[in-house]
Amino acid sequence: MDGKRIKTIGLIVKRGDLRALNVASELSGFIRARGLTVLSEPDLASSLQATPLNPAEIARTAELIVVLGGDGTLLSVARLVGTRETPILGINLGGLGFLTQARIEEARESVDKVLSGHFDVDLRMTLEATVEHVEDGRRTPRGQWLPALNDVVVNKRIMGRILELQVLADGMPFCCYRGDGLIVATPTGSTAYALSAGGPIVFPTLDVIVLAPICPHTLTNRPVVLPGRFTIEIGVISRDHEASLTLDGCEAAQLKVGDVVRVRKGEAHVALVASPHSYFESWRDKLRWG
Repeated sequence: MDGKRIKTIGLIVKRGDLRALNVASELSGFIRARGLTVLSEPDLASSLQATPLNPAEIARTAELIVVLGGDGTLLSVARLVGTRETPILGINLGGLGFLTQARIEEARESVDKVLSGHFDVDLRMTLEATVEHVEDGRRTPRGQWLPALNDVVVNKRIMGRILELQVLADGMPFCCYRGDGLIVATPTGSTAYALSAGGPIVFPTLDVIVLAPICPHTLTNRPVVLPGRFTIEIGVISRDHEASLTLDGCEAAQLKVGDVVRVRKGEAHVALVASPHSYFESWRDKLRWG
């Protein structure tokens, strides 16, 4: 891609992290020295000598977004970008960080490569989810379609109870899950919550969806991988308690019996600046494979 056309760069900095702020200050000076515009959140704008904008405005305006923090910080930005597919460069501050793959010591070099046009992007698949209430055969929408980069999760809200979910895949009866809930993950999200539920690690650019049950009561309910074109419908059929819907770790709705969560492949992709390290190197390093 051509980074030489990039004139406006947004800096998103993890809250309360002095290291991130110091690196952001250095990057801001480096970017401004090239005659480019730096955007940041209002409370940091003065120290970074940047134009103050809120995160949503940065997502709508910036031609490159540099995230200094962990995967959670990057996920919050990815949800705001929408269909713009603005390149996002993630700088990892030392955590697990599968999305923020550039190391902190590589921050300036990584930004320089992007601005010089020497970079590629990974277009990561997203999901969209919405909730409908079904009663007497009629479906009533409860909200709009909401995006997720990592996963859509339906889980129980009361400890010690079993949540029962009826799942359709591509319009066909698939499975009835009884347990703590169900994770529907993208390949990007396969190394997040789905991994802790025993799901497979999926190569990030594949067009597939992972279904990973959370603590299933039936031990033969194992994680599965389905085609990305499938629409997944998750019906709540437990009558003794409610469930919740979360997208990328943020609660989006409380669910009750008769609600159906529909999950499909998103129309937009998230454009992550490709790491200088291979996926296999990242897996070996972060998962301590030797």
